[in-house]
Parts: sequence; C-alpha cells; structure tokens
Amino acid sequence: MKLDILAFGAHPDDVELGCGGTIAKEVSLGKKVGIIDLTRGELGTRGSAAIRDSEAAAAAKILGIAVRENLLMRDGFFVNDEAHQLEVIKIIRKYRPEIVICNAIDDRHIDHGKASKLVSDACFLSGLLKIETSLNGEKQLHWRPKLVYHFIQWKNVVPDFVVDITGFETKKTAAILSYGSQFYNPNEEGPVTPIATKNFLESIHYRSQDLGRLIGTDYAEGFTVERHLAVNSLSDLI
Repeated sequence: MKLDILAFGAHPDDVELGCGGTIAKEVSLGKKVGIIDLTRGELGTRGSAAIRDSEAAAAAKILGIAVRENLLMRDGFFVNDEAHQLEVIKIIRKYRPEIVICNAIDDRHIDHGKASKLVSDACFLSGLLKIETSLNGEKQLHWRPKLVYHFIQWKNVVPDFVVDITGFETKKTAAILSYGSQFYNPNEEGPVTPIATKNFLESIHYRSQDLGRLIGTDYAEGFTVERHLAVNSLSDLI
C-alpha cells in the first residue's frame, strides 16, 4: 500500500498530540495516512505497553488512518545506528510516502529528539540505491520522501508553518483521550506525571487556539522544516 503521508512517533500518543488534527484533516481530504510508533511506551510511569497497544488502536480508528504499525524498539534505549535506521528504511520503502512527519527536533523527552534524527536520517538513506533491504523475502526499491516535517511537542517552538485544523480539533482531542492511561482523569487515581495533569491537556488545546488566532482561524497546528518552504505563487498562502 502506498501512502501519501506517514507520521512517526517515538511513543504511542506522540503523533496524536503533535499533529492529530492535521492527520484527521488530510484523511478527510482523501489522503492515505499511516502512523508508525517506534516503541510501545513501555517505560511510561502510568499504564502498560499492552494497554497502550489497545489505546493506539482506538486512536487510529478515530483518526481514520489506513495503517498503524509498531517497530518494537526499546523505549528509552533505542539509538540512531545502522540497525535502527534499516528498520525505519524498510517501513519507508514499504509505504513509499510523499511526506513524512516526525517528532520535534529538540524536546523535553530524550526519545523525541532521538526519534526525530533517526527518522530524518532514514528518510535520506532510504533513497540510496546501494542500500539494500528486503521485506517478506522480496527486495525493496529505494524511495525518498519529498518532504520531512517535525511537529511541535513539549517545548514552545516557533513553527515554520501552521496548518488550519478548524473543524478537526474535536477529533484530535478524542484521539488523545483514547490514551486514558496516560492523561489526566479526575475520576482515576495514579502517579502524577508531567502529562497526567489538567494543565497539560488544556495546554494542547490553547496552543491550537493560539496558533489559530495568529493566522485568523480557530485552531491550528505548527510544524518545523528541514529546508526552505516553497510555494508556486503568493496565492498559495492563506
């Protein structure tokens, strides 16, 4: 299956938090979108890997994506080396996306920056003919995505561009709340973590509101890029 967009996250819920609205919008526009989780989030203070597996499946259904896979890398301990790069390359060549979205380049959680660099490097290497990979016994063709974007996470990074997600904020929120083991719930007790607070959930909402305000819409999500943005004409901008 060829995808238009492939979004990578170090942990289940990274993608929903960073670009869930954008994904829901692109799916509504007829794009084929997939999500790849690098780890199962097994080191998370709350919940368990098995619980997050089911939560990720529920979130995927809400967003309407075409596919979701988990590469089963070690939470907290995966590295950007040849072995891990080859696993990501195989996935890129399997789905041949035009656009890849991945973690923030620099963030509070050390896995986010590592995942960002790992996926970005793999996107480049995937286009090299002499790197040979196979999947299910069949040799894969080389493929390099046209664009790599990074969503914003914990740190309040100034985006290079924003996407209007007005009309999709509710679906994004529903996908995030699928991860009931991870986030604030006044009816459940559990260890307090930086993301398991009411303030954190509200911050996701008001960041979308603030980015929307800056472009004259209700809600938006921000992204950073690795190269200059290009448009065909000034009228491409909103």
